[in-house]
Amino acid sequence: MNISPDDFGKLFTEFQQEAFRLETLDDYSKSGGVDAYHAFLAGKPQPEEYKSAGWVTTVRNAIEAGRRMYRVHILSRPLSNYLRFELGWGYIRNQAAGEELFILDTTEQPNPLQGVPDFWAFDERNVVSMQYGDFGEFVGAELLPESQAQEWLAHRDEAMRRAEPFAEWWERYKPE
Repeated sequence: MNISPDDFGKLFTEFQQEAFRLETLDDYSKSGGVDAYHAFLAGKPQPEEYKSAGWVTTVRNAIEAGRRMYRVHILSRPLSNYLRFELGWGYIRNQAAGEELFILDTTEQPNPLQGVPDFWAFDERNVVSMQYGDFGEFVGAELLPESQAQEWLAHRDEAMRRAEPFAEWWERYKPE
């Protein structure tokens, strides 16, 4: 069942224990932070409004309330321009707000979750499959039946088993 943007947004404030995200794309440049991305590409400083964007507040509020927010991004090197932006600006900012970030680098190993789309899992029962256009444009989301949650949580568990903390990965591979 498609979920409205308002109902999807409510999941980020109403979850009680944890929210997990699996990211699989190399480019989300049409989905948000577009001005910051263009500033990054132009070699300009990070805009102040990007540093304190609404997402940062959402994460900080959840963490301060004792809830966990974490994600795994499946990627391979070399990094796309967008991934250099997302990891170098976005992940650093999100990590400072309290989000736990992990990387599953498939450069030297097969992708164990090939074909699994991006998704969010809230409190191990509400799973939302994310849909994107060809150029990283968010086009919608589907709230999946609770009876399917275990299948998606198995994807989460597999990603977490194979991923490493972002800070450690970034220390080794961040672009110079």
